[in-house]
Amino acid sequence: MKSEEIKALFERFEQASAELEGVECWSARELQSLLGYSKWENFSKVIDKAKESCSNAGGKISDHFPDVRKMVKIGSCAEKEINDILLTRYASYLIAQNGDSRKPEIAFAQTYFAVQTRRSELIELRLRESERVEARAKLRETEKLLSGVLYERGVDDKGFAIIRSQGDKALFRLDTTQLKRKFGVPENRPVADFLPTVSIKAKDFAAAMTAENVQLKDLTGVSDIEKEHVENNLGVRKIMIERGLVPENLPPAEDVKKVERRLDTEKKKALTRK
Repeated sequence: MKSEEIKALFERFEQASAELEGVECWSARELQSLLGYSKWENFSKVIDKAKESCSNAGGKISDHFPDVRKMVKIGSCAEKEINDILLTRYASYLIAQNGDSRKPEIAFAQTYFAVQTRRSELIELRLRESERVEARAKLRETEKLLSGVLYERGVDDKGFAIIRSQGDKALFRLDTTQLKRKFGVPENRPVADFLPTVSIKAKDFAAAMTAENVQLKDLTGVSDIEKEHVENNLGVRKIMIERGLVPENLPPAEDVKKVERRLDTEKKKALTRK
């Protein structure tokens, strides 16, 4: 998400909040719109899941999801009364956790309701950290898939390591050992744990293309597959350079495992603030 989008969402969520008897809360009807749900029927299913999560965690549903009635306009002068629910920050967080994660509003809300210090800059940082953690997890799965494809075609662990290292050399103009030295990566850790998000996604894209083409072209053996992987990484490098991104010149990022632990801690804190 872009900074402008995050700031706009931040303002909308802030404006929607209210205080009742000293407790910060949100209207479920308003939150429905903020989270990108057009139909109350669909959103109410998410609320039901959130209530179940609350109960399973030992929370009292009536404290976090009290039913209320509100008046809404149905014409120029007419109004009608509808059902609504007041949601605490904890309840709102649980709803975000149970919502459709493909919606950018949901991704924003998960962070917005989790962090204690509400500043748009902090939320933007956390969203970017989450994107990096997710990208690293995706690369891990893609490499696992690639390893399986290669194993079926006669490539053992040693061969896979050679192919992956040559791919890194094509993408970064440095082999794995040189990359670790340049970015200060511990010997026993993968380079990808210290790469910025765009570089992680670049490696993932190249690895995914290799996994696909090895099967489409029916490639076997280290030599042919290494050539394919190198060409794919060179192709990704070309795209990045055309967009002004030189992979080896991008600064390293914080250890992704530390980032992941920090995000997990924030989530646990949000779940215990009842």
